Amino acid sequence: MTGSVPHAHHVPGVSSGLIDKTRYKEIRKVTLYGLLLNILLIGVKFSSGIWLGSSALLADGFHSLSDLATDLVVLIGNRLSNRPPDESHPYGHSKFDTMASFVIALILLAAGGGIIWSAGGSIYNRNIHRPGFLILIVAGLSVVTKEIIFYATRQTARRTNSSALYANAWHHRSDSLSSIAVLAGGGASLLGWGYADQVAAVVVGFMILAAGGKILYGDLIELTEHAADKETIQTIENILNADPDIKGWHALRTRRLGADLFLDVHILVDADMSVRQSHDISLRIEHQVKEKFSKPVNILIHADPYSKD
Repeated sequence: MTGSVPHAHHVPGVSSGLIDKTRYKEIRKVTLYGLLLNILLIGVKFSSGIWLGSSALLADGFHSLSDLATDLVVLIGNRLSNRPPDESHPYGHSKFDTMASFVIALILLAAGGGIIWSAGGSIYNRNIHRPGFLILIVAGLSVVTKEIIFYATRQTARRTNSSALYANAWHHRSDSLSSIAVLAGGGASLLGWGYADQVAAVVVGFMILAAGGKILYGDLIELTEHAADKETIQTIENILNADPDIKGWHALRTRRLGADLFLDVHILVDADMSVRQSHDISLRIEHQVKEKFSKPVNILIHADPYSKD
C-alpha cells in the first residue's frame, strides 16, 4: 500500500472520559432531584398564588411547571442519546441531547410569552392585587432551593458535556431569578403599589424569554454543524504544531455532535516512512488530543506523504 494511510481509532459514541453508563446515571440523578423539587414548588406556588390572588406567584408557578416539563424532556433525551451506534445512526444518537435542549427552549419561549400576555392584560384591565407578606416567604424559599439545584445541575452538565442538562440548569436559574422578581414585586405591593404584582409577572416573563432565546440560539448553531469554539481549535492546532515527526498538516475540520467532539485532519509525514510508523504518529496525536479534553473526542487522522521534491 502506498500513498496516504487513513487512521480511525475511536469508535463514535463511546466516551473517552466518563463511560456512557456513568454519564447517563449522573444526568438522570440530578434531573430527578430537580423534578421532585419542581413538583413541590408547583404545589406551593399555585396554591399560594390562588389563595393570595397573586398573578406574579401564579406566573412563577407556571415557570416551575415548564421547568418540570424540561426535566422530563432531559430524562427522555438523555435515555435516547445514550443508545449505542447502530446501522441507521453510525455516529451514535448524541443529537437527541441537542434536540431535547431545543424543545426546552421552545417551552421557555411559550411560557414567557403566555405570562407576559396574561399579566399585561391584567394591568390593562386595571386589576389591583396586594398579595400580602406570605408571598415573600414562598418566593424566598423558591430562590434558595432553585439556586442549590442550579449549581448542582450546572456542575454535572459541565462534567458530562450535556447541552440539554446545561440548558436545564439555566432554566433552574431563570426560575430563581423570576422568584427574585416576585420578591421585589411583593415588597413593592406591601409598600402600596397596586400594580407591582403584575409588573413582577411581566419581568418574569421577559426573563423566561431571554433564557429560552439564548438556549435556542446555541442549539441552532450546533444543529447547523458549526465548528468547535476557537479555544478548542487552537488547542488542537498547538498539538499538531508541536509534534516533531510531522512535516505539516491541513484540512482540520471540527464539529459538535451532542456531547461529542468530532474532528478530522490530514498530516504530512515522510514519504519513506512505513505504515506502522505513520500509524504510531497518528495514534500519539490522537491520545494527546483526548488528554486535553474532558468531553468524548472522535478523531480521524489521514496521513499524506511528504517529499521535498
